[in-house]
Amino acid sequence: MASHRKSRPSGTRVAGIRTPALATAALTSVALLSQSANAAPTADDKPSLEEVEKKVDDLYRQAESATDKYNAAKEKTAKQRKRVDNLLDDVAQRTQKLNEAREELGSFAAAQYRTGASAPDTATFLLADTPQDYFDQTQLMDRMTGRQKVAVDDFVTQQSETMKKRQEATESLETLTESQGDLKTAKSTVQRKLADARELLSKLTAEEKARLAAIEKKKQEEAARKAEELARQQAAQQKAREEAAAQQQQESGSSSSSGSSSSSAPVDSSYSSKADKALAFARAQIGKPYVWGAIGPDSYDCSGLTQAAWKAAGVTLPRTTYDQVNAGTTVSLSQAQPGDLVFFYDDVTHVGIYIGNGMMIHAPKPGAYVREESIYYDGESAIHSVVRPA
Repeated sequence: MASHRKSRPSGTRVAGIRTPALATAALTSVALLSQSANAAPTADDKPSLEEVEKKVDDLYRQAESATDKYNAAKEKTAKQRKRVDNLLDDVAQRTQKLNEAREELGSFAAAQYRTGASAPDTATFLLADTPQDYFDQTQLMDRMTGRQKVAVDDFVTQQSETMKKRQEATESLETLTESQGDLKTAKSTVQRKLADARELLSKLTAEEKARLAAIEKKKQEEAARKAEELARQQAAQQKAREEAAAQQQQESGSSSSSGSSSSSAPVDSSYSSKADKALAFARAQIGKPYVWGAIGPDSYDCSGLTQAAWKAAGVTLPRTTYDQVNAGTTVSLSQAQPGDLVFFYDDVTHVGIYIGNGMMIHAPKPGAYVREESIYYDGESAIHSVVRPA
């Protein structure tokens, strides 16, 4: 039986005490490893709050982009479903009329056969896809009256149109299935991005959340300062325009109340009237929650709010931000008027409605509520364009 006794390590003895060199080295390594294992993670192992904030903001933006795709797919699916329903109703009505016409023509065939030598083959006729071929082959067309021939011609035409409608319905059903798949994919993407953002935020300590709130507050203060700067710039431009108009009127000696500026007044007045209605609606929604894909009345996403606001003013806007940005006239930021739409980011994934003085009403992001905020809420570089929708 093999011995389990370990061999005695070699070493030196000092005053009767053995000092194993290898054991000393091993203990040193264990101590170093233990210190390493118990050491707190370095700062490099954990993202900074700024990095967390940027990641969360990016996820929210990606979610908004996916929301626009969801909105577009939802709109397309609804239209396609309506088209399919209409086509199926049309096909059902046409099929019923065809069956009635087929029975009528069958009675014609039976009547004609009663004057002939052979017995009528009504069953064959009723199953025939091309009734006119049936009548031609049996030489019934030669013995039909004019009214009967017209009935056959009408039946053949109606049958051809019904077959086309059936084909359209089949193709529309295929398109509807594709749209439903796109809708499901977009919805899944939104949910995943929002879940990722929530997970990141859930890992922050109370102290880190407080610091993050302080960073956000500083950003808002800077955004408010930029808004005040834009308001002063716009006020100065408006004053200059008024002074120029007054000077021109004085020089022309005109006694009219509007002078040369009257040509633009009707357009501005009409737009202002619509914009007032849109803004009144938007203000009434302040405090309602952002919900992706929502168009009201209890919650909104960004483009759902602007669409609903301008609908209240009698103007129909498309559903998505990347369609709304093309639904009007682009103006410079310095010329922005209350009611204009302000779009954000290169991929045009966010929109708000301008209220003047560098401020807007918008539905910001998940977890937030419809509110007034500076158009510089995410920095000047985030502003994409300004569009006047009416």
